[in-house]
Amino acid sequence: MSIGIIGAGISGLTLAHALQEQGVEYHLWEATNRAGGYIGSTRETGPDGQSYLRELGPNSLLGDSALLRWIDSLGLTPELVFSNDVSKHRFIYRNGQYRQLPGTPPALLFGPFFSLRTKLAAARELWNKTTSPPGETLGQFFRRRFTPEVVDYALGPFVAGIYAGDPERLLVAETFPSLLTYERDYGSVLRGLIKNQGKTERKQSFSFRNGMQMLTDALAASLTGLSLNDPVSRVERLPDGWLVTTPSGSTRVDQLVVATSTDVAAQLLADLAPALSDALVQINYPPMTAVHTAYKRADVRHPLDGFGGLNPKVESRFSAGHIWSSSVFAGRCPDDEVLFTTFVGGQQSVDNARLGDDIIRQRVHQELVDGFGIQAQAPVWQSVFRWEKAIPQYDARLAAVRQQVDALDLPNLSICANWYGGVSLSDCIGKARSLATALAAKPLVKKF
Repeated sequence: MSIGIIGAGISGLTLAHALQEQGVEYHLWEATNRAGGYIGSTRETGPDGQSYLRELGPNSLLGDSALLRWIDSLGLTPELVFSNDVSKHRFIYRNGQYRQLPGTPPALLFGPFFSLRTKLAAARELWNKTTSPPGETLGQFFRRRFTPEVVDYALGPFVAGIYAGDPERLLVAETFPSLLTYERDYGSVLRGLIKNQGKTERKQSFSFRNGMQMLTDALAASLTGLSLNDPVSRVERLPDGWLVTTPSGSTRVDQLVVATSTDVAAQLLADLAPALSDALVQINYPPMTAVHTAYKRADVRHPLDGFGGLNPKVESRFSAGHIWSSSVFAGRCPDDEVLFTTFVGGQQSVDNARLGDDIIRQRVHQELVDGFGIQAQAPVWQSVFRWEKAIPQYDARLAAVRQQVDALDLPNLSICANWYGGVSLSDCIGKARSLATALAAKPLVKKF
């Protein structure tokens, strides 16, 4: 059996690498001149020759020992950079300043961040017998079990940071199904969290010396069956497989894996699965603009002793939040400077992401000055990067797509992408490796 994979983002790369390691014949097609998809890292030079590491997409990976062993198998262990201890602290903008968010149930109940009403609601949540109806959003779930304050000042900023999303649209069943499991099995989210503490291995946050792109570059360099600048224009179902057509020619494969964004998948599947194709076109990817800004450390009053600061929508800030990149990982900027990564846009602030570069630069600078006590008329260095389509939204539309994929009657077709079964990097890597194992176990697999 030969495997055809369309799309060389993290999912396609990981799948191809796993198949190659198991000796399975495959071919991986990528439409652009670079593998890696949304993962991108660049070293930029400042006005005085300074070096800045700019992450254009994901800033880190969260993984357990199994993932780290896989990283080691790629020869990347010497390049690993683990997050600093202060990154465990998360801050939320509230009432004119960034305040540390409680990280444990006791801190939630006894700390100063939330109101007495929310603390009492958290205590009552242990005996809240209500259950989730079908199609419940994250916002509805947390208001039902806690209070609107939790939605505004914890959930909303959190999902804006992870999904660039809106808690009033994202579905709890699609984003955090474990919450529904806790509700069903323990009668309480808090009780479920407490009961399951220590049952899973603690995960570590890490990146690489020259950024996340080192991972996708290493995967791409290891592959013998990768074709760049080779977009798939057509896939045709054969009695015994698939015919994949690209500028480099037509290739027959036994099994086909789609590892592309939803718009590309919709085009490829238009004739094969028209209902699924129509649904894929409807998937929402909000725009996001990433702004990297550096200042002299001496000009910044705030200690920046955490991962970063998120901005709740109710606070009417310009950006979704700021990662304190130089606090999280070493080597991101000169030692006498600090580097912020600011995210503008997402589902809750679409229009802001599409403002002009000069306006975004100025608005971000002013927000940083106001929020962190910066005494500088201008940044030492600043850069803007745009994603017109950032992260697929796990809302009702995507739930409908998942149901159609699950019911699809194309036994030799698989989906391996961030819009199906989990959006995080660790999700995508895990799904791809599991799929490779399943494909390699099929009868008549052709090995080299």
